[in-house]
Amino acid sequence: MSKRWPTRRRHGRRIYQQNPWFRLRNSNERKVCPALQSTQDSGPGDDESPSTSSGVAGSSSAPDLPGYYFDPEKKRYFRLLPGHNNCNPLTNESIRHKEMEKKRLQLLEEEDKQKKKIARLGFNASSMLRKSQLGFLNVTSYCRLAHELRVSCMQRKKVHIHSSDPSALASDQFNLILADTNSDRLFTVNDVKVGGSKYGIINLRGLKTPSLRVHMHENLYFTNRKVNSVCWASLNHLDSHILLCLMGLADTPGCATLLPASLFVSSHPAGVDRPGMLCSFRIPGAWSCAWSLNIQANNCFSTGLSRRVLLTNVVTGHRQSFATSSDVLTQQFALLAPLLFNGCRSGEIFAIDLRCGNQGKGWKATRVFQDSAVTSVQILQDEECVMASDMAGKIKLWDLRAMKCIRQYEGHVNEYAYLPLHVHEEEGIVVAVGQDCYTRIWSLHDAQLLRTIPSPYPTSKADIPSVAFSSRLGGFRGAPGLLMAVQRDLYCFSYS
Repeated sequence: MSKRWPTRRRHGRRIYQQNPWFRLRNSNERKVCPALQSTQDSGPGDDESPSTSSGVAGSSSAPDLPGYYFDPEKKRYFRLLPGHNNCNPLTNESIRHKEMEKKRLQLLEEEDKQKKKIARLGFNASSMLRKSQLGFLNVTSYCRLAHELRVSCMQRKKVHIHSSDPSALASDQFNLILADTNSDRLFTVNDVKVGGSKYGIINLRGLKTPSLRVHMHENLYFTNRKVNSVCWASLNHLDSHILLCLMGLADTPGCATLLPASLFVSSHPAGVDRPGMLCSFRIPGAWSCAWSLNIQANNCFSTGLSRRVLLTNVVTGHRQSFATSSDVLTQQFALLAPLLFNGCRSGEIFAIDLRCGNQGKGWKATRVFQDSAVTSVQILQDEECVMASDMAGKIKLWDLRAMKCIRQYEGHVNEYAYLPLHVHEEEGIVVAVGQDCYTRIWSLHDAQLLRTIPSPYPTSKADIPSVAFSSRLGGFRGAPGLLMAVQRDLYCFSYS
């Protein structure tokens, strides 16, 4: 027995030395190991997709090694260290960010080179005109396809913003933008470098090619509280105020504030010279807000709270409260029917019948369900359908008569962010910005993805673009186009 022990020890050492897997796992000093022989012998087409143990990317030729990343360019394995180590340049997150940035730069280069794009295969201006002349396309279809073609050909141009405080433009970053009904004004919320937010209104009447120059009107109204929701309000006249939902801070409770647009110099319509009055309503914990243009809820606004909807009359101060089973994250009033649509954190979308009181259960008129928390609800003009987006990245069109989903728009990216949805029936398009900072445009008619616009800046959770699309940018004589605000810059994608 004593003679066999050395033999077994030598035999085990010989197996350990011949197997590269043991050397790879037990060596703590080597940070880099060469690719396996099978990878080196593979063709060049097998090295295009990197492979990681976390599933960042896959490769058919390079096997996955736990804790290692295969670089197809260098044909080597690199060790992945924990992501919390700030000194480590190679983590799953950094690899994913590098690949996303590479893809973004490629798309930007394609956007600049390819001036004439095709939204649908087989459709261009000449073929559409020919089919229309032959009677294969009716007027409605021709106009819709023409809009799609022009959307696919929009080019990015930077807008020059003039302000009385140029230093603020160089330091303040855009948080969100919101166009008014006529699209001649743009309300902005800007993050101040020292902390907090300030507001401004951009006059879009000077937004004309080729100069694209606009003026920013600011005031001294400043808040150090987060803006949860914002919408235009028509109290004295159309879009006379801006309704803001502010989050509470320390001992200061949350509130809903009606900010007169006339406080911004030269921002109010001609003939309206009276300065408005700033009104504040103590409404703690408001997630969302909406202003009513329905005659049966005149001078009223709604706020979505935690497990409650609060309907407030600005003139009389009368309030109605409706209890819900979940937090209300988004709201919109119908224009024809006396209904208020709400989207909840639980995924429920329901409508409140404004003719009923808040007693009993008769006020809940409609109920449909998304798969995740609803971030935006948009009512179509005929008020027979509603479109909603959620935190699972799903955008669905619901038929309120049949109470079922009739169309789904693929490609949107969202995991937890509060992202709005823009529906424009005149052009027949749907616009949404994803958490990956890509702006996507779909056909409202058949959910075809028409355009994917990358952000001019690297992808970041803090720099998700805010967009506004209008059929008449700058007023009644304006042309259709898309405005994109990201970091300190404003871009215009106009019909050419």
